[in-house]
Amino acid sequence: MRPRSLDEVVGQEHLLASGSPLRRLVEGDAPMSLILFGPPGTGKTTLALIVSSATNRRFEQLSALNAGVKDVREVIARAKAELTHNGRQTVLFIDEIHRFSKTQQDSLLAAVEARHVTLVAATTENPFFSIVAPLLSRSLLLTLQPLDEAAIGRLIDRALRSERGLHEAVTLDDDARAHLLRLSGGDARRALTAIEAAAGTVLAEGRSAIDLATLEQAVDSAAVRYDRDGDQHYDVISAFIKSIRGSDADAAVHYLARMLEAGEDPRFIARRLVVHASEDIGLADPTALLAASAAAQAVQLIGLPEARINLAQATIHLALAPKSNAVVRAIDAAQADVRAGLAGAVPPALRDSHYPGAAKLGAGERYVYPPDTPDGVVPQQYPPDELVGRDYYEPAGRGNEKIIGERLARLRAHVRGRSGASD
Repeated sequence: MRPRSLDEVVGQEHLLASGSPLRRLVEGDAPMSLILFGPPGTGKTTLALIVSSATNRRFEQLSALNAGVKDVREVIARAKAELTHNGRQTVLFIDEIHRFSKTQQDSLLAAVEARHVTLVAATTENPFFSIVAPLLSRSLLLTLQPLDEAAIGRLIDRALRSERGLHEAVTLDDDARAHLLRLSGGDARRALTAIEAAAGTVLAEGRSAIDLATLEQAVDSAAVRYDRDGDQHYDVISAFIKSIRGSDADAAVHYLARMLEAGEDPRFIARRLVVHASEDIGLADPTALLAASAAAQAVQLIGLPEARINLAQATIHLALAPKSNAVVRAIDAAQADVRAGLAGAVPPALRDSHYPGAAKLGAGERYVYPPDTPDGVVPQQYPPDELVGRDYYEPAGRGNEKIIGERLARLRAHVRGRSGASD
């Protein structure tokens, strides 16, 4: 069922429009290297084959999983010979090029630059992270999108009818079709594999209709598209944290489940929760850090699968908590001042006075011990002279920080000698 021409390709309309670079490449026979970036099952290999067949070029294919520099050089040598003796261009398709090392990718540069090969490389990883800049700059980057349900539906219907497919040997019940569309997740290969497996089952049993039960039996569960070493790893954890920050507990739990089902390290998730508890909640809900730390400890002591419940509890707690970035703004501002040179001498009263000769240097002199006073707070200078009156922590006025803000104003006033009492 692989499309044989651009007109048979379903989806990716933004790449297939009249006058688009891809269509000009195929129809105009212009030597141009391509990087095809997109999730699995969106047509990267199909487009590479169409480029080679539609332009009557030689087609060579390598997989970055098992090919090395030697293999690349051998393909390039054959391509040069074909171009020299027969004037025929070679399309070199490299699948999963993000798995090539920098050295392996560099070995392609000269041949691509000289147009000895037309490189068509496919990657599921962000090419700006996974492909060396010189190779990327010599290629046209085309981004493929996951297929929507309408596109997957057209492919399924074509597979059921086509002589190259099931040729109307089976039918697909409406509820089974709807389930298959959900199951595919924008991946055409997954959808076609599932319907092929289900069709094999019903034909073996002498039936002709694929019902929901048969489809579910043929495809046990949907694979989660997620690479712990790739950009999906960063995209999903980013969405997880942003959902918590946005107070959407349901979305946050979804992304948590997605990571757990894909085999993400639960310790990584727990660490992110601990950071987030202080970074985006802080003292607006002081219990958030306790909840996140407890979940991290549960992951260490209990492990999966039970610790998923602790992670879910912490996730929901943090999502529902009032948000404030006052803590991170405070430490950022303080560090910025230190880097700018605002780090004067420690006031004499605060210096260590527990060593011989400290008194001669005035260390600790005139220091007042606050717990011994009626209020527990005394007016005295704590920061260096250069930073007197500098405010770093500014409560957000939400959650517990509303109360903290009121107390902080009174404490600052009293400590800096502007009032006579505090609590």
